[in-house]
Amino acid sequence: MTGTLVIQSHRIPLPARWMEKAIHSVKTWAASRHYDYRFLGDELLDTLPPGLLLKTRTQPVVATDLARLKALQSSLRDGYQTVIWCDADFLIFLPGEFDLPPENFGLGREVWIQRDSRSGKPRAYVKVHNAFLFFREGNAFLDFYLDSAERLINTHDGPFAPQFLGPKFLTAIHNIVQCPVVESAGMLSPLVMKDLLNGSGPFLDLFREHIQHPIAAANLCASLTASGEMSNQEISDVIDLLLTGMIHF
Repeated sequence: MTGTLVIQSHRIPLPARWMEKAIHSVKTWAASRHYDYRFLGDELLDTLPPGLLLKTRTQPVVATDLARLKALQSSLRDGYQTVIWCDADFLIFLPGEFDLPPENFGLGREVWIQRDSRSGKPRAYVKVHNAFLFFREGNAFLDFYLDSAERLINTHDGPFAPQFLGPKFLTAIHNIVQCPVVESAGMLSPLVMKDLLNGSGPFLDLFREHIQHPIAAANLCASLTASGEMSNQEISDVIDLLLTGMIHF
């Protein structure tokens, strides 16, 4: 087996109709590049031991963050030359401009814009994220990431933060070793998306100031609908706006 495989996963049924649009954008991008595509439901977690699932039951995203690494590693061992992970709320809105760099692995870029807790003014936090990942055969990072993730879960006591194995861990590593980053694989915070819907705003302006490369795809932070920071309708409207191809960052 050769070539490239794109993997996505989410529990079925999907929690919001807009997620179908996001998944479709990834599927059509994969097809346009002649990549294989695979969607996994709850079977993504089948590779994890019961004890680990029990330990992460109050924060299942930690388990899925680990399970995605196992799925990617398994696919490389099955013979794929390149494997790609995209979260189910990851939208590729400029598919012709979304390309993999030549490095043997890459992480997504997170430029998170929020209000400063004291001044209320927009503030930027530049990190990396795991809503988009890719690994080529022969890379050393995936095995390290997977081994470290399992070790962290097994030795951790107490509650897990939702980003325990994602942006928190990856950004800490990146700050030391400077991992390859796919700058076009971004992330849009709720305040940036609200400014997009309004046509402009200080949060969108600050986002544009801090990105190092125009983004062609972005994670849309579906988990934040539970806290009310974004409604499903607002995210659906953002998707429709981005898919016009008229929004450039």
